[in-house]
Amino acid sequence: MSNGRQNISGGAPWEPIVGYSRAVRVGPYIHVAGTTGIDAEGNVVGKNDPYAQSVQALKSIEAALAKAGARMADVVRTRVFTTDISRWQEIGRAHGEFFRDVRPASTMVEVSRLISPDMLVEIEADAIVPE
Repeated sequence: MSNGRQNISGGAPWEPIVGYSRAVRVGPYIHVAGTTGIDAEGNVVGKNDPYAQSVQALKSIEAALAKAGARMADVVRTRVFTTDISRWQEIGRAHGEFFRDVRPASTMVEVSRLISPDMLVEIEADAIVPE
């Protein structure tokens, strides 16, 4: 792949309205936008269940990485935003299921709210694909 920019869509109807991509790859670097626990129909998965929402977000991240030619093993950094940090263990359990052996640098912070009150977790990821 050249060092050209590759925008990867997640298929959300609001991507062109807001002007963003699910992921962007430039050379070996892939940046995945904040991803919530939304299913293919646009519904929040696991209302009041940060574990289920984290798993769904991570599956969406995994799909975006695959479209960009990467794997979860290529992830070097994640950022986790939650509306309730007291439930960090549930979120951390999901993160660990995807990254137990990869162990990217990671940050988890509490935010006052996300775009929908049903959303409890949003996750970003950065990956580097070995050349």
